Amino acid sequence: MAPAVNKTVLDNGVRILTEAMPHSRSVSMGVWVNVGARDESEAEQGLSHFIEHMIFKGTRKRSAFDIAKEFDAIGGYTNAFTGMENTCYHAKVLDSHLETMVDILSDIFLNSVFDEEEVERERAVICQEIGMLEDSPDEYLHLLAGRTWWGDHPLGRPVMGTRENILGFSAGQIRAFFRRLYQPGRIIVSAAGHLDHDRFVDLVAPLFGTIENGGHFPRRQPARGRARVELCPRDLEQTHLCVATRGLPIADPQRYAFSLMSAILGGNMSSRLFQEIRERRGLAYSVYSFAHAYVDSGMSGACAGVEPRNAQESVQLIIEALRALCEAPVGDDELRDAKEYTKGSLLLAAESNDNQMVRLAQNEFHFGRQVPLDEVVAEIESVTARDIQHLAGHLFQPGETALTVIGPVPDAHRFESLV
Repeated sequence: MAPAVNKTVLDNGVRILTEAMPHSRSVSMGVWVNVGARDESEAEQGLSHFIEHMIFKGTRKRSAFDIAKEFDAIGGYTNAFTGMENTCYHAKVLDSHLETMVDILSDIFLNSVFDEEEVERERAVICQEIGMLEDSPDEYLHLLAGRTWWGDHPLGRPVMGTRENILGFSAGQIRAFFRRLYQPGRIIVSAAGHLDHDRFVDLVAPLFGTIENGGHFPRRQPARGRARVELCPRDLEQTHLCVATRGLPIADPQRYAFSLMSAILGGNMSSRLFQEIRERRGLAYSVYSFAHAYVDSGMSGACAGVEPRNAQESVQLIIEALRALCEAPVGDDELRDAKEYTKGSLLLAAESNDNQMVRLAQNEFHFGRQVPLDEVVAEIESVTARDIQHLAGHLFQPGETALTVIGPVPDAHRFESLV
């Protein structure tokens, strides 16, 4: 029997990965590029995200309307996203429309024209997207928290860029950035669902095998977070706050302990923060932990939205919860529940071909191999309470915590003393 996961490397370095899921009636496909917002210079901020928009705005043989109409006509969908280190263009269709999906997705990735008129129209769309983010304080908080923690490092910049840059980019700049950074050795085509690997390679290889190297790729600069308090007064009903501290690189050997620690801290409804801040004290509707991991660094912490008069108490409770993880091992029952929750989330996600398409690419980028789910489960099971306590003590150092607050900030001077 052929293995479920297969890999082919083209002569130019493009990697093709598939996972056969015979029980599925659909196929998810992603064209991934190991390029993101952190690979831009200050003057280039927003170019990766701009390209994500422009990819769907027309090729030499399809207009933007044609692209949308053809996907709609086969009952499929397509979208894209840009992160700090990766960009992905993805689609999902019934297995009977695999060839059509490959044709359209390959065409928009390889043959987009970046027309000047379309660039002009899309500037306004992206500026509206920036405005929409700024109008959503619970989402905008994460952008501000990244800036607070990372400072002037590219990881602290907004993925969407600045309005000034967006209004200034030319079609020529966008094309040049695309040619220079979208190099074949940084491209993965992944697919999961009801498909045959050899047939998929036969469809993809003649198209992606033609990509040539684009030149020098900028070296990613290591990042280090900083302790700081950033207050952003706004006329809102709630005060939104983020306590941030050190995290782990995405491939760090302690990542399994970290995942369990984050679940215990604020990852679900039985977590310490949810129970203390929402259930026992009624201070917040939304309170949760987070972990942002990159190839060489990370940021972790917790966020909440509370009444302004409860903001300082909530920050204090989050700080106390972080310290508690350092001071004593988590209980046996708490650790067992976190393991079951984490394993359950992982294995349930594996039933989705969308998630498996993502997992194929991420494993290849970060580990250079496919990490079997059995191996991940075994690693989760091997984590001890002492492992979590040791990791917490390493990450949550006194004087290395950042606080970001957006909304009403009564007694602003008191926030400085909390972290």
